Amino acid sequence: MYLDAWAIALFLVNALGLFLVLPGVRTAVRVLRHWNPASDSALQISLENETWLAATLVQYGMGFQIAALVLFVAAADSFSGMLAGAMCATGSLLANPYGFPLLWLKMAGVFLYGFWLLLHRIDISVETYPLVRVKFTYLLFLLPLVLADAALLVLYLGGLSPDIITSCCAVVFGGKGAGGSTLAVEPGDGLLVRFYGIAALMAGFALFLRARFSDPARRIWDRPLLVASGAGWAVFAWISFQAINGVFSSYVYAMPFHHCPFCMLKPQYGYIGYLIYLAMFTAVFAGTGAVFVNLAAGRGDLVREADRFTASAALVSLAALVLFVVSVSAPMAVYLLSGGE
Repeated sequence: MYLDAWAIALFLVNALGLFLVLPGVRTAVRVLRHWNPASDSALQISLENETWLAATLVQYGMGFQIAALVLFVAAADSFSGMLAGAMCATGSLLANPYGFPLLWLKMAGVFLYGFWLLLHRIDISVETYPLVRVKFTYLLFLLPLVLADAALLVLYLGGLSPDIITSCCAVVFGGKGAGGSTLAVEPGDGLLVRFYGIAALMAGFALFLRARFSDPARRIWDRPLLVASGAGWAVFAWISFQAINGVFSSYVYAMPFHHCPFCMLKPQYGYIGYLIYLAMFTAVFAGTGAVFVNLAAGRGDLVREADRFTASAALVSLAALVLFVVSVSAPMAVYLLSGGE
């Protein structure tokens, strides 16, 4: 499968990401050993110039790594046409043991790489660049993730073959009574109550954070509030996936027993899945990003910038949350308003 057009595109994007990120690792090691902003030595001046270049390259590399998730899901959907038994990306990802682990890794990378970009953005907003050591230390932490992503991609694509017989999404997400796997979610009214309840809670958190961090005079319950908000967004992401899988997907397909989080990405459903997942990821990333920035950088010279970013991110998370809830609920609402039960 290495010579497939989608596989080549995945290799190119991954290689570009590696090419741009790896030089930053050398700079990170030098920063940890020699960085001293109080010094005016030739080594420090040289290192300051080097960190600017390295951070710029890493910034684009992280962008390629994030974009690779969308490309990978689209490629997996395309591979399903060459694999016996596969109807969508589900079958392609189950074709060998590396598919779903690679997907989970890329999904986690969207947040971990994105957090690095946020640190860099906050750092360069202040003339003293107080987060140079922090962001390059974080880059070293991300290196194993980047390398594991590349290794799993090679193993996954190398393990694909037209001779493989895999499972279709109807079996995998068919529920316990239909031979489904642990990926299936049992639909029920309680799931919708939890979904709309956590969505309302996170909207309240976003509004409160917006008001709190828009006014520097409000200095109460900062850390408990931020930690609770971050935990809430994690719970929201999990319950949202369950609701999409167990309830909303069947309304998209107009088939009560078709529960698949990937088929909605297909053209016959108007690519609505891309809108739903983009809105959900944006809401969760903006919400958790606001927490991350304020906890990691909300001190010293960065307090004002961190507070300003948190207020803006809270507004973005609220807008994306509303878009997500509306887009994922629309097919169900249309069905119920047209006389469905």
